[in-house]
Amino acid sequence: MLERSVRSRVAVKEDLGRNGLMRDRFLLRRAFLKSAAYLPTAGLIRPMVGAWSRGLSPFTVPLAEDYSRELLRTAAPARFWTGVNSSSGDCGTCHQIAVEPGDHRHESPYVRCGLCARECMLAEGERGFCRARVNHEGTLRSLVYGRPVAVHLDPIEKKPFYHFLPGVQAFSLATTGCPLRCEFCQNWELSQARPEDYEVPYIPPKTVAEAADERKAPVIAFTYNEPTVFAEYLLDIAAEARRRKISSVMVSCGFMNERPLAEMCEALQAIKIDLKGFDEGFYRDVCGAELQPVLRAIKQIARAGVHLEIVNLVVPTLNDSETMLRDLAQWVAGEVSPDVPVHFTRFHPDYRLRNLPPTPVSTLDRAYRIAKEEGLRYPFVGNVPGHPGNHTYCPRCGKAVIERSGFFVTKNLIKDGRCPECDEAIAGVWSAPFK
Repeated sequence: MLERSVRSRVAVKEDLGRNGLMRDRFLLRRAFLKSAAYLPTAGLIRPMVGAWSRGLSPFTVPLAEDYSRELLRTAAPARFWTGVNSSSGDCGTCHQIAVEPGDHRHESPYVRCGLCARECMLAEGERGFCRARVNHEGTLRSLVYGRPVAVHLDPIEKKPFYHFLPGVQAFSLATTGCPLRCEFCQNWELSQARPEDYEVPYIPPKTVAEAADERKAPVIAFTYNEPTVFAEYLLDIAAEARRRKISSVMVSCGFMNERPLAEMCEALQAIKIDLKGFDEGFYRDVCGAELQPVLRAIKQIARAGVHLEIVNLVVPTLNDSETMLRDLAQWVAGEVSPDVPVHFTRFHPDYRLRNLPPTPVSTLDRAYRIAKEEGLRYPFVGNVPGHPGNHTYCPRCGKAVIERSGFFVTKNLIKDGRCPECDEAIAGVWSAPFK
């Protein structure tokens, strides 16, 4: 049996449902689950329309001691993998020398995941680095398909998307899991959790889209943890959303392979990538990952024509050097586009970096200045409410065409995608993609 802690504590970060606002409270998991259908959004999810709200879900919420087995029993077959038992398996995926199918015997029905850049090789019963995918009897399965653990209704500026449908509400959801191990993670309670840490009912993709439609949310956002780990669920939800003329967006670390990303680019209308820093050592030592796959993903998204925004969380002493900030700005302006919005956001002590101070505002001001010097037209300062760097300025005449306070738009002067002063085109998506 998997190790469990009855008294594990769960951080309830925010609940925008009908039960009111909760912040920074810590609850015993078992006690909370006795009083709520799921975490951390019982007030928002309980009134969902469809079969689940009438108690007709194909899966019921099991008792805690049975939940690990229930997850495995109901785990959906994954996509983007190859294996010994796969009829479409490509031996060259795993073997560098030529091997004909059937010529090589394996002691275990291995599978190789092709979703993220780690490409985990898994023996029977093993999970990927993300914790969300498992080799079960020679088939890769998703333990998080249909198992969202967080659902909020957020301003889209919170993602942040500043140049995609400003001012709208985004129906936001997450599962558990992430292929990275960022020591500064702001959502570690979800990204670093195992699927069995949150006991939640099965929610089919159609029900998610119906819930967003019921709340008149024009956007569904896949966010909080790393959406790549629930790619199959994401793609199915996005398809249901499109039928209802609802846009789908993703907030991602960008550490995915080309084939799954290509399908996501077909399904999504906007993608925000967290470019953690611009140094291989920083990615390796602080994030447990690599930089180059992220850069490749950013360029692939741009080539696909999907609306793209980039966030750089500026962490004191780790990725805030003049060189790193300038190299990042130069690369985006030269290799992607000077029209890509780039957000330099303030770090707050969290997870394993509680010893560091919040990012000085002067550091963010410097990053903003460097970005402008390197030709970026839409840099922003994030997580500093009231800062003038929150606003969108016309790159030609300098007029503030969108003003923001925190996560809310207070003024939007853009008309037909242009500045009202000088008629300069402002890069972005200003009207709903689906009419």
